[in-house]
Amino acid sequence: MSEARIAMVAGEASGDLLGGHLLAALRMRRINLAYTGIGGPRMTGQGLESMYPMEKLAVRGYVEVLRHYREIMGIRKRLTERFLDERPDMFIGVDAPDFNLALERRLKAAGIPAIHYVGPSIWAWRGGRIRTIAASVSHVLVLFPFETEIYRKAGIPVTYVGHPVADTIPLVVDKVAAREQLRLPSDRLIVALLPGSRQSELHYMADTFVQAAKKLHAELGMFTLCAPQLQGLPETRWRTPFIETVQQTCRLPCCLAILMKRLPLPTWHWWQAELRRWRRLCTRRRWLLSTRCRL
Repeated sequence: MSEARIAMVAGEASGDLLGGHLLAALRMRRINLAYTGIGGPRMTGQGLESMYPMEKLAVRGYVEVLRHYREIMGIRKRLTERFLDERPDMFIGVDAPDFNLALERRLKAAGIPAIHYVGPSIWAWRGGRIRTIAASVSHVLVLFPFETEIYRKAGIPVTYVGHPVADTIPLVVDKVAAREQLRLPSDRLIVALLPGSRQSELHYMADTFVQAAKKLHAELGMFTLCAPQLQGLPETRWRTPFIETVQQTCRLPCCLAILMKRLPLPTWHWWQAELRRWRRLCTRRRWLLSTRCRL
């Protein structure tokens, strides 16, 4: 059996976690698979050849997007050109819809099957994206069973695959065993600080979380504070000070916790719409000024 080539892109830690589980499941069913694209430590640990650091795509908010917009668009352009040239057997975009959907649309138009893993939350907000999804993907893999009906009504092939973390968390959690595993005291309140997995989230929100921890420490007295620390990702000038500050504040060791938070990148169509809006405003302003001058 010839080797199958799969291209994949994950844009942040949550996508890397999901992509890592997906690659592990694929490897159990077929050995001769080659993976290339963008991913983090979990995906590269399963054999993915990552062409760019995943952190390049993990930005939040309009300011961060503007600051890195040209770089992100350049990465997507080069990825598209490479995949169109190499023509993998399929492409799997792991979440990150505002980056992946445009890439998937180009590949699908070129005859390359484009699969989107983790259906965008159109049931919660920006429901109009369903038309973009329909034009961009060959198939959608969703995490929640109620999502299948939404995509079927739009004529999009969909499969409910469930959330892989459900396989690792029991339905009834043994709290005593969990505290022992994390080396947490059994008779004390546990508070978790979850600032997110992106560098920019730590940069903008770390101080707020630390101040909240100090207030809780002053009001509640003795409790155990847990702060997130993603394993396998490079240390940054924000992550390390955050962990150290929390440790100094409550003088307790930090345990490992993970929070995956998804915030969308503004799409190219969004920027085009904004540009048209500003043009209309400028045109109206020039008209008003000219009218006043005539009067």
